[in-house]
Amino acid sequence: MLNIHNLSISFGGETLFDEITFRLGAGDRVGLIGKNGAGKSTMLKILAGEQEPDTGQIAKDKELKIGFLKQDIDFVQGRTVIEEAQQAFVEIKAIEKKIDHINEQLATRTDYESEGYSQLIQDLSELTHQYEIIGGYNYQGETEKVLMGLGFERETFGKVTDTFSGGWRMRIELAKLLLQNNDILLLDEPTNHLDIESIIWLESFLNNYPGCVIIVSHDKMFLDNVTNRTIEISLGKIYDYKKPYSQYLVLREELREQQLASQKNQEKQIEQTEKLIEKFRAKASKASMAQSLIKKLDKIDRIEVDEDDNAVMNVRFPISIQPGKVVIEAESIGKKYGDLRVLENIDLLIERGSKIAFVGQNGQGKSTLAKIIVGEIPHTGNLKLGHNVQIGYFAQNQAEYLDGEKTVLDTMIDAANENTRSRVRDMLGSFLFRGDEVSKKVKVLSGGERNRLALCKLLLQPFNVLIMDEPTNHLDIKSKNVLKEALKNFEGTLILVSHDRDFLQNLTSTVYEFKNHRIKEYLGDIDFYLEQRNVENMRAIEKRDKVQKEDSRDNNNSKQAYNDQKKIKSLSNKLSNTEAKIGKLEKELKAKDEEMAANYEKAMEKPNFLENYQKKKKELEQLMKSWELLQEELEAIS
Repeated sequence: MLNIHNLSISFGGETLFDEITFRLGAGDRVGLIGKNGAGKSTMLKILAGEQEPDTGQIAKDKELKIGFLKQDIDFVQGRTVIEEAQQAFVEIKAIEKKIDHINEQLATRTDYESEGYSQLIQDLSELTHQYEIIGGYNYQGETEKVLMGLGFERETFGKVTDTFSGGWRMRIELAKLLLQNNDILLLDEPTNHLDIESIIWLESFLNNYPGCVIIVSHDKMFLDNVTNRTIEISLGKIYDYKKPYSQYLVLREELREQQLASQKNQEKQIEQTEKLIEKFRAKASKASMAQSLIKKLDKIDRIEVDEDDNAVMNVRFPISIQPGKVVIEAESIGKKYGDLRVLENIDLLIERGSKIAFVGQNGQGKSTLAKIIVGEIPHTGNLKLGHNVQIGYFAQNQAEYLDGEKTVLDTMIDAANENTRSRVRDMLGSFLFRGDEVSKKVKVLSGGERNRLALCKLLLQPFNVLIMDEPTNHLDIKSKNVLKEALKNFEGTLILVSHDRDFLQNLTSTVYEFKNHRIKEYLGDIDFYLEQRNVENMRAIEKRDKVQKEDSRDNNNSKQAYNDQKKIKSLSNKLSNTEAKIGKLEKELKAKDEEMAANYEKAMEKPNFLENYQKKKKELEQLMKSWELLQEELEAIS
């Protein structure tokens, strides 16, 4: 499908890839991983034909269609959600226009017997046939199905895309790609703007996708659930294994250990050979043997151990001053957006040093309460901050507030004060912005690099209460781990809005679940919360709550559907059991028939032989009648 051979590219003297080669085929679902700035997004741009490599070749099938979901997108203003999504169907739309044009002519012309009129009818017939073949009568339903899978309500289909946030517009762009019937899908951080329900739907869609998918993502669970192959970009090389992410990590580590062991053995052999060479050189009679050993040593292929890129952030969150015992006190907090009620009668008391997780479905008010606490949006009820409380706030879209035209260094210097300005370069270095990298403009940074810069900028302000809304979006897995460790060591009060179980594990000691405009407190960590909810992970809760939500939304239909499904399952089980019994009886009767055929008199001598035989025949007749009734009932419901 796509062959990449000896691909190399450099930026400002820094090599991203050096003569890398791999092949992509139908059915490949590849997780493209690596640290922020390793070149993942660049690789996608090259595969999409949007950027040229320095050297190397990409060979592909002539008719190959590639769809590319970028992190930055542009929309034509004025289109509705449904109109924008249906831009995926270019060919269908073109034929629709031709059909409409012909129908207009047929409606206005009166030369029914003319050759031109006959030609129009023939053209209409051909176009209608072609329209049907390429799915013209199904595309509207498909569009609605995909949009709803990605979280859109039917009533929003007619709204103009200009009124939606960047995250929701990204969902529309993703819907277009999924509807285009591409051979290869290139998805750059597809889950960053999706809630759990939409992620689960997307996982199902991609698992049934017949083409090739390449995904850049830092969501470990998503990669494990979707991918069947992992390609890591590290220090200009790639490591390619036909395994999902977690299994790849195990294999990669095993390979490295094998390489280390082999290298150690080889070094031992080389050392022994070098000692022999030195020993034989001293004797004239052994000189030829020494030369032979030298030649043998020169021919040895030295075993190399794969390098690991272990460069990680160095993050520390110091507290400014010690606050009072109670840092946040909220009473009867409520929030509505027009007629939409988000929060109602929220009471909350947070003490100094608490480590808290806000969890729940998107739209349940987690980010809203965070914004209320930092004073960003109005609300009803009373909210009081404690003595000496200084809040640091990292918004979900914090990186979007950075000025793309500024350099990394200028971004920090402009935000610094007299006390912190002298430390700006050291701070940037600890967030992996070193040397010439501080002169890069923000607009050329990857999503993960922008998030790192936003985190670094956060440290310029004093705080003793830290509120972070989805801080791990775009961060590579190593950076996530470093951030988690820094938050563990933070001595102040922490509030985390997140759906990432791995990140929250062992990080918070209290969980607040947001549901139905209210919050519920769980006095334990995320594992305790999941245990109380009797599920294995956050997704299971989201999935279960979604089903409950849909049931309550259309109770009668849902109950009927549920009862039908329950009945179908019950009937299917009964049918299977009946078939099994019929099979067993038929075998038993066949054995008795054979026994009578072989020696009738001997068979009749057995006690109750004939009685049992007749009984089993009647039982078989009854089972056959039952089977017919069950089959009819099942077909009627289905």
